[in-house]
Amino acid sequence: MTDEEFVASFENATLNNLTFHHADHVRMAFLYLRRYPVLEALERFSASLLKFAAANGKPTLYHETITWAFLLLIRERMARAGGDQSWADFANGNPDLLNWKDNILKKYYRPETLASDLARNTFLLPDKAISDIEPRP
Repeated sequence: MTDEEFVASFENATLNNLTFHHADHVRMAFLYLRRYPVLEALERFSASLLKFAAANGKPTLYHETITWAFLLLIRERMARAGGDQSWADFANGNPDLLNWKDNILKKYYRPETLASDLARNTFLLPDKAISDIEPRP
């Protein structure tokens, strides 16, 4: 599926929810960030994700802190790489962003924070001490 088809099927909620996993979410955020300025990408991606979840009968799956934090991390990585990376190059260079089970947000957030209703409905800033976070070159 081309990038255009992937985005279109996501936005019109015809993409198969059973095959839309974490790495696909990261790819979709990457594509939005390539197309739009960061704040517009954040707004459009969040709205489309809410619509997609509702269309698939799972409106409560949307988690604002996770969505925004990943999108902002993806944006930072894109900026650090400079230039116009392909999805394949980005994915190969950032495997830590593609791992859901042991995901990168565990470095930034306490588990109880991400499990909270507040984090689900409102973007929360990271709440782990900066000294606990390993720097990325």
